[in-house]
Amino acid sequence: MENDLLKGRGAQINPHNPYHSQRLVQDHVEGIDEEILLDKPSTSYFLETPKTVLSKNTSPDLALTYSVNPYQGCEHGCTYCYARNSHQYWGFDAGLDFETKIMVKPKVAQQLSMTFSQKAYKPMPIMLSGNTDCYQPAERKFRLTREILQVMLDFRHPVSVITKNSLIARDQDILEALAKENLVHVYFSINSMNEELRRNMEPRTASALKKIQLIREFTAAGIPVGIMIAPLIPSLNSHEIPSIMKEAAAAGAQEAGYTVVRLNGTIAEVFENWLREKYPARADKVLNQIKELHDGQLNDSEWGRRMKGKGAIATEINSLFHLMKHKFMAGRSMPAYDMSKFRRGGNYQLF
Repeated sequence: MENDLLKGRGAQINPHNPYHSQRLVQDHVEGIDEEILLDKPSTSYFLETPKTVLSKNTSPDLALTYSVNPYQGCEHGCTYCYARNSHQYWGFDAGLDFETKIMVKPKVAQQLSMTFSQKAYKPMPIMLSGNTDCYQPAERKFRLTREILQVMLDFRHPVSVITKNSLIARDQDILEALAKENLVHVYFSINSMNEELRRNMEPRTASALKKIQLIREFTAAGIPVGIMIAPLIPSLNSHEIPSIMKEAAAAGAQEAGYTVVRLNGTIAEVFENWLREKYPARADKVLNQIKELHDGQLNDSEWGRRMKGKGAIATEINSLFHLMKHKFMAGRSMPAYDMSKFRRGGNYQLF
C-alpha cells in the first residue's frame, strides 16, 4: 500500500469494540488465517428490520425530535463522524467496520407508511437522516431514501434532509413536489473548500464545488436549501467559514448552522490515528485546540457545550460565523413547514 494508507477510506484502523470481552490483535501474524486490513477493503451489506424506524432524540441541542435512518454505518468515511460509536452496538468496530459493514433497512418505507397511518400519529418534521448519510453510496443500490421521500410526498409529511453527497440530485423531482407544498428543507454539509483536505478527511463525499452547484440548481427549482458547516476543527478548517458562507450564499442558500468537532469514545482513536498519518506536523496543535473547546477533553457530552464548544477558541469561531452570516445571509431564512397538508393514509380524507 502506498504510504501504508488505505485509499478511499477515512479510518485506517480497526479499533477495539469496548462491548467485546475479547480483543483481536496481530502480535503473531503467522497465526492469522486471513488478512485483517486489506489494500482495498470491500463493503458488505446486512439486512435489518427493526421494530420501529422512527428514532427519537431527547437532546436540546437538536432542532428535530425524530429522525429516520435507512442505513447504519456509512461508506463516506468521515474520520470525525459522531455516528461511528453507534456501530459498536451492532457488534462491529467504529473504524473500518463502520465504513465497510453497512446495515440496510429494506422495509423502512413500508414501516414508515404504517406509522403515519396510525390514528394516534401526529405529524412533525422528521430528519432524514439523523445518524448516517441517507445518500451514501449504498443508496445507489437500494434506493431506500427515494422510497422514504415518496412516502413523505404521499402523506404530505414535512421532512428535513441533510447530506454530503450529490446523489440527492437524482430525487429532485420529489423534492420539488414537496417544496411546492412547503414540506421540505434540504441542507448540504460543507466544511471545507479545500479539495485535498476534503478527500483526506471525508473521502467518499461530493466536492464542495459540486454541492455549491446543487445549491444553485435547487434554489432555481424552488427547493429551500441551507448549509451546515460541520464539524469545524481548529487549525484544520475553522478558518474557512468566510469562504464557505460566501459561496453558499451566492448560490442561494437561505440558512446556515455549524457545530465544532467532538471526539467521543473510540472516535478519538480513529481521528487521532488519521490525523497523525495525514498531518503529522499539525497533529498536536489540532488535538490540543480541540481539547480547549471541551474543557480539556477530546470528548464532550455536556449539552450546549458539546456542539459549540467553550472558551476563547469557541468564542472566536462563534463570532466569525455570526459575522459572516450577517454579511452574506442577512434577512434570509427557511420557509415554515405547512403542517396542515398532512393526509393520514396517504389519501385525501373525505369525512
